[in-house]
Amino acid sequence: MDQVFITDLRARGIIGVNDWEREKAQEMLINIILYTDLHKAGESDDLRDSVDYRAVAKKVLAHAETAKRLTVEALAHDLACLCLEDERVQKVRLRLEKPGAVRFSRSVGVEIERSRE
Repeated sequence: MDQVFITDLRARGIIGVNDWEREKAQEMLINIILYTDLHKAGESDDLRDSVDYRAVAKKVLAHAETAKRLTVEALAHDLACLCLEDERVQKVRLRLEKPGAVRFSRSVGVEIERSRE
């Protein structure tokens, strides 16, 4: 299966269970791998035959910045489901991180995989 990837997409939104996390937007880092068949797009050189990564990124950013979820698990699930709305995407692997959320670590987060099956 071919892959379309979006690396280090930065979003700012309310995420977390602590009161202080609900007051001010925090930085989130999103990495996405969309599994799809790019054979037709490779032959046609036509974006309509591929996954429009710009459209996916815009949709993911809009949701991440407005959802105000309590957990990274719930937000990651939301974002993966959004990616699967494009019928060409057969599977998605999504990594959502909160940089600086834990002292002495670069970031913490989750990585999930969802598919149509």
